Amino acid sequence: MTKKRKRRQKEKRAKRSIEGLALRRVPDENVFELVHSPCMTERAEDLEEVYAMLDAGEVNLALIELRWLLEECKELLEAHKLLGEIAFADGDLTLARSHFGRAYELGLKAFPKGGPPGPLPYARSPNRAFFEAGRGLARCLAGLGESKLAAEVVGQLLALDPGDPLAVKHLLGRT
Repeated sequence: MTKKRKRRQKEKRAKRSIEGLALRRVPDENVFELVHSPCMTERAEDLEEVYAMLDAGEVNLALIELRWLLEECKELLEAHKLLGEIAFADGDLTLARSHFGRAYELGLKAFPKGGPPGPLPYARSPNRAFFEAGRGLARCLAGLGESKLAAEVVGQLLALDPGDPLAVKHLLGRT
């Protein structure tokens, strides 16, 4: 392999880790958490504004802000999750599935092949949007009659956090 090609591959890997999510072991614990890129963490204040808009009933304004945030940072899990929640509340399961699915997929891409080498607890704040998007995705899939896919998502979430803090097993009638 040429030096130029190796350098391009190295730059591409570095860019991907800057733009996307990564996974890290929490120091002094045997659990893992998602590491959000600067693109994502720099928008925390904007997301707080979106939550304030939603609390005030300004859904259309929140939609505009969320779309703008995704133009700036396509990997912003929280924005995809919120767009999914808005679409779900409007009864648009197909659109909700798209947004929830994108956030869930982005989270999965941070895992090494075979999944994380240990628990990824919902209790860790960097993991919450991923789990909430996964729950939303499972709800949409179940509502769209795609129970097998919904069961796969639920199974993955339970494997990552067996304590089931979001009660996802109940989405499939499990107890």
